[in-house]
Amino acid sequence: MTEELEILYRDDFFVAINKPNGLMVHRSSIASDVQVFALQMLRDQTGRYVYPVHRLDRKTSGILLFAFDKETTKILQKGIECKSTIKEYTAITRGYFPDKITVDYPLINDKGKKREACTKFELIETTEIPVALGKHQTSRYSLIKAFPQTGRMHQIRKHCNHLRHPIIGDRPHGCSKQNRMFKKKWEMTNMLLHASRMTLIHPFEENIVELHASFPKKFLQMKQVLSFEK
Repeated sequence: MTEELEILYRDDFFVAINKPNGLMVHRSSIASDVQVFALQMLRDQTGRYVYPVHRLDRKTSGILLFAFDKETTKILQKGIECKSTIKEYTAITRGYFPDKITVDYPLINDKGKKREACTKFELIETTEIPVALGKHQTSRYSLIKAFPQTGRMHQIRKHCNHLRHPIIGDRPHGCSKQNRMFKKKWEMTNMLLHASRMTLIHPFEENIVELHASFPKKFLQMKQVLSFEK
C-alpha cells in the first residue's frame, strides 16, 4: 500500500483520516508479518509524529483520529468517550434487522474479564435478492447504522452476531456460509463495516467538528449488487 491516506480534517492539533480496509493502525504482535501501518503512513505524509487517539479493527474502514502531541491525545480520548461525541458506523448484515434496537450486552475481553457494552442500532433499508443459499431460495440483507455507546474490542461485530444478524465479511464473528458465498460469487472478502461519521467538540477551540468518510469502492459495489437504494 503506497498511495497516500485520505485526510478528512487537519489542524495544528489533530488529523482525521479515512482508513482503508485491511490497514492496521499500528504495529501489533497479532500480525507480525505486516510492514505498513496507518501511523507510519500518516507520519511520513504529514512530516510529523502522530499519536493514535482510538482504534479501528484492521478489517474496518473509515474515520480514524490521530493527534500531534500527547496532551491533545489525552484530551481527545476523554472527549470521544463523552455523550456529546457521536460515532456512527454503517454496515451490511445478514437478514432483516430490527427497525431500531439498543443492545446492552456485556462482552469478554482478551483477559477474560466481562465488560459492559452498549450499542444503538437503526435500520436504513432491507433488501431481498434472488440468490439461493442453503434451504432458502432468496437471500435477505440489511443496511444499518450503529452507534457504539462504549468502546469494546469488536463491539459492533459481536453485538450484530448476538442479534443473529452478523456483518457480511466478518471473520470470525460472522456467518461462514455467507462469507464463502460472497467470496465465490462476487470476489468480496472485505468486511462491510465502515466508520462513516463522527461529530465531536474540538479539544481547544470548543467548536463542533463534523467528519464524514466516503465508502470504499467494494462497499459501494456490494450496495449496488444487493439492490440497496439508499
